[in-house]
Amino acid sequence: MDKVVLKGIAWDHSRGMVPLQAAAQRFSELHPNVQVLWEKRSLQAFADYSIEKLTETYDLLIIDHPWAGSASVTNCVLPLNEYLPEVFLKELQLHSVGASHNSYAYDGGQWALAIDAATPVASMRPDLLQQHQVPQTWEDVMAIAEKGKAAAPAIPIDLLMNFYTFGRAHGGSLFENGEVIDTKAGIAALNTMKAFYSLLDRRFFSMNPIAVAEAMSNTDDYGYCPFAYGYSNYSRKHYSRQTLVYTNVVTFNRQPLQTTLGGTGIAVSAHSRQPAIAVDFVQFVCSPEWQGTEYILTGGQPGYDFGYDDEVNNRVCNGFFKNTRATLERAYIRPRYHGYLHFQDAGGFYIQEYLKGNTQSPQTVLTKLNTLYAESLKLEAIL
Repeated sequence: MDKVVLKGIAWDHSRGMVPLQAAAQRFSELHPNVQVLWEKRSLQAFADYSIEKLTETYDLLIIDHPWAGSASVTNCVLPLNEYLPEVFLKELQLHSVGASHNSYAYDGGQWALAIDAATPVASMRPDLLQQHQVPQTWEDVMAIAEKGKAAAPAIPIDLLMNFYTFGRAHGGSLFENGEVIDTKAGIAALNTMKAFYSLLDRRFFSMNPIAVAEAMSNTDDYGYCPFAYGYSNYSRKHYSRQTLVYTNVVTFNRQPLQTTLGGTGIAVSAHSRQPAIAVDFVQFVCSPEWQGTEYILTGGQPGYDFGYDDEVNNRVCNGFFKNTRATLERAYIRPRYHGYLHFQDAGGFYIQEYLKGNTQSPQTVLTKLNTLYAESLKLEAIL
């Protein structure tokens, strides 16, 4: 039988690449005529480059769930509910970590499976925290920030995700009635964020969650990060100079903060010349047997909970899965309509400009966000 080569595109970090490469190796051992080759791109390119274009080159793609609406319109990836056994999909849905599985379902199609789960969670260096106390409230976080020991990613996309978090914490509803958020809750969220980020080193305005985790684990400058997308790699021995401990986020006004769901899904290109084999690989890597064992042990964070309570898995990564599960379960799902990414790509810039002090009025930020939102809805209406 002729050799079949499948090409996949993922993102450039151990969490994203190594588990996929391990699965590809084992899949090839089980199917000697199949080779799965994974290529990688930067986290920024992962957000910026057209997925529609990538489907012309790659059989397998790692995607973000806000793109599900575009998938349903462009049909450039396969609706997996038409290719995978119903009983398999029902088992995955039953074992989804929070909304991870459903976040890739849109307009009747399951456009990807939740290969990876993440949401902003807290991380810390207990050895650097005063009296080794774990922060419980937002007031505790601010006290650490006032001492210059707090860290947080502050590039535009992360600020936008945190704006959703604080908007909801202040009682706001998102993306309703033609506005991103009501004025009162929006201004309160921006002011809460400004009070916090004004206490941080300005270099965080150029740092994503990976850079923050690297800074916390390779220096002794920062003891606590209240919210950044979790990377269990940094809680594993010898991955970095120091091991991080991850926990659920703190309370704000006596309620746990609701962070914004991230993670990634695995999709199959509609242009693939070997769609059946590509779907077989997706089923293999998302199977309970693989997700609950090898996927975690090779550095992954599955979107399904098959290994979340396993003692070995948690011992390997300092309790990461048990310690952050509650935050993942209540994470907020972003909009997924076709034009939403137009909003997401630019919205965080206006928030960052306010936090940097380049924009003085929070109302100006909300006005710009609402204008951008209206533009994104027009893109949806064109179709």
